[in-house]
Amino acid sequence: MINCIGIDNDPATIDLLVKFCSDVQFIDLQNNFNSTMEASRYMRKHPVDMIFLNTTFKDNSGLEFYKDLNQNLIVVFLSDFKEFAVDAYNLNAIDYLLKPFNLKRFIQCLNKANEMYNFKKQTGIITEKYLHVRSDYSLVKIAFIEIVFIETLDDYIKIHILGKKPILTLMSMKTVMDKLPENDFIRVHRSYIVPINQIESVRGKVINLGITEIPIGKSHEVAFFKAYIQKGF
Repeated sequence: MINCIGIDNDPATIDLLVKFCSDVQFIDLQNNFNSTMEASRYMRKHPVDMIFLNTTFKDNSGLEFYKDLNQNLIVVFLSDFKEFAVDAYNLNAIDYLLKPFNLKRFIQCLNKANEMYNFKKQTGIITEKYLHVRSDYSLVKIAFIEIVFIETLDDYIKIHILGKKPILTLMSMKTVMDKLPENDFIRVHRSYIVPINQIESVRGKVINLGITEIPIGKSHEVAFFKAYIQKGF
């Protein structure tokens, strides 16, 4: 199943996406947005495999938005204009749909996307979405998006999870960092790792995660603020 979202400021196009995707078994259209800003906020919390993206918005370019995403996503560009097609394919778009598109053309596009998705899956390009750790003599699977923060307790680490009891496992901070997606998690202190998308605000050298505050260690300060700024916060 390919998890995807639609990003287009034209309600008629969004309606068409919803209608056509409902007829395709291997597509899960999870949500739709009329601005790239709203979509960006959603994707910080909810990983997707593919996006349908308009090339033109009132305040920005869909092409530039995709270029700055820094995510390995399949993209289908939607447009009223032929002239952006070359730029779209230069960004490795799987397809470029001129509006208005019909169901036959849409299915043709999705079949190409499905082939690309399966190829990525087989070759391991699609990354794992879970952290697997041993705790209480069991192998526990933790979704990356559920992790609030990770702290070290001597030889153990404590993984704090949204709405659940923390998981304690025998592992070093270096080992767990190697298991986490490097673009989504960052070590901010010798005792703490945080997912960048869980950060609500930063004041001075203190990170606010909503449910708690985490200090930024002096040796991690430069790397943290660089990653934080690159994410567009």
